[in-house]
Amino acid sequence: MIGGGPAGLAAAIAARQRGLRAVVADGMCPPIDKACGEGLMPDGLAAFERLGLQLPLRECFPFRGIRFLSQNLATNAHFPDGGVGLAARRPVLHRVMAERAVQVGAELLWGHTVTGIRADGVQVGADFFRSRWIVGADGANSRVRRWARLEASHRPRLRYAFRRHYRVRPWTDHMEVHWGERCQGYATAVGENEVCIAVVSDDTSLRLPAALKELRWLHARLQGAAPSTAERGAITGNKRLKHVCRSNVALIGDAAGTVDAITGEGLGLAFNQALALAECMETGDLARYQEIHHRLMLRPVIMARLMLLLDRRPRLQDRVLQVFQRRPEIFRRFLALHVGALSPSNLVWNGLALGWELLTV
Repeated sequence: MIGGGPAGLAAAIAARQRGLRAVVADGMCPPIDKACGEGLMPDGLAAFERLGLQLPLRECFPFRGIRFLSQNLATNAHFPDGGVGLAARRPVLHRVMAERAVQVGAELLWGHTVTGIRADGVQVGADFFRSRWIVGADGANSRVRRWARLEASHRPRLRYAFRRHYRVRPWTDHMEVHWGERCQGYATAVGENEVCIAVVSDDTSLRLPAALKELRWLHARLQGAAPSTAERGAITGNKRLKHVCRSNVALIGDAAGTVDAITGEGLGLAFNQALALAECMETGDLARYQEIHHRLMLRPVIMARLMLLLDRRPRLQDRVLQVFQRRPEIFRRFLALHVGALSPSNLVWNGLALGWELLTV
């Protein structure tokens, strides 16, 4: 596995669960941090647990649903069937995954940069590792993707995300999405006295302090709260590759395409991809991984596009939230669709119900 972030570690753990040898190489050394929302939705948490992983309760925070807030309105929905998500600082998640990878027998080469791949293996510095399978888990700017000539993709809409943590007691047991005129803000409790705040927009100059002033309710919650980490940035967006495997090379995680941060599904996707890829490597059928990967990406991409219809449309934001307040079952069904508890076939009916209510608000 080339890349030792959550995707690469998940792939190594899943491979070891099926009796395959797994070597992970990464030029960085842990703990590895990244600007992200740090929440695991219920479907992602289920995949996380299938990998034999568990977050220490003292280092994570559960959330029961999603809360939408505009400048004027707020409404929330619980996850279906009493489900919960979990949020934890990214270094905590990375530490837990690295420990599990060692426990199951994966070899972790930290501080070792991969300089090239061949049909029969991987060049790591001065050493060459023979390998039947090569897994690219080296992020959105993947070199493996370029080396394997898998760069062809549908044109993405890129946006810019910034994240910082604040020392403040959580005020809700929901993950919050704050809708502003130029951006969205996300608030996710990651501990008893710490909340992760992220903002995303397509404005490269809109940094976190200025964005928070546009998000009235979120800005008020953070009054007097001291930052506990520095601001970090990342690029996000829906990027779908035409192919995620070629010969004996497969891509996973952000290297294999991304979904906009608004979905909160990035980590969950990587874990489900890892489980599927390990099965396909065991059976020797990477073509099947291509099919499964496409299916796994479909729902989050559709949901991201639906939610981004509200971007920069404050009047539509208020009208949708009015519908969710008046007909909370519509919001609950959209959330169930989002986490995979309802079939995508329900999307048409739910969309029609929302459209009708928008016309009558």
